[in-house]
Amino acid sequence: MESRISVISIIIEDISISSKVNELLHDYAQYVVGRMGIPYKERGVSIICVVLDAPADVTSSLSGKLGMLNGVSTKTITAKNKVGKEG
Repeated sequence: MESRISVISIIIEDISISSKVNELLHDYAQYVVGRMGIPYKERGVSIICVVLDAPADVTSSLSGKLGMLNGVSTKTITAKNKVGKEG
């Protein structure tokens, strides 16, 4: 299956669910290129951006599982074309 670069943006409004989010990200670690987390204490939320290099169904599965968690919102952007991989 063709792999694409995607970014999943995650906003965690219920900090008590953070461990579940991290557990899911760990389950998909083989596809994670990098992640950046920002604890925004003044607003009581955490923001995480995760870059994946994965087939579309894997990215969709992770994004869907994250989005089903109470207190978690996600948005995914995927590159339109196969990027930077030589045959």
